[in-house]
Amino acid sequence: MIEDLDPVIHAPKRLAAMAMLSSASSVSFTFLREHLDISDSDLSKQMATLEKAGYVETTKSGRGRGASTTFRITAVGRRAYARHRAALAAILAGPEGA
Repeated sequence: MIEDLDPVIHAPKRLAAMAMLSSASSVSFTFLREHLDISDSDLSKQMATLEKAGYVETTKSGRGRGASTTFRITAVGRRAYARHRAALAAILAGPEGA
């Protein structure tokens, strides 16, 4: 059960981002920043960690003021998030038969 916790996803900001990404086809940088209530640089760092693990894909369009960045959870990320959630649920449920 504990071995199924993913240290990349487990960090609270990344866990919250993965939760949002898992229920949408894509999510904008602005939406994530506002809903997580974190700075641009912090969000960039968190999402870069998820992208490096292969859990999200980043799409950038435009330049300058009109530029936008969106994120999408990958199939690998979806499986990792599901495994992490299942591990958390098992831990929170306590020992069997309790």
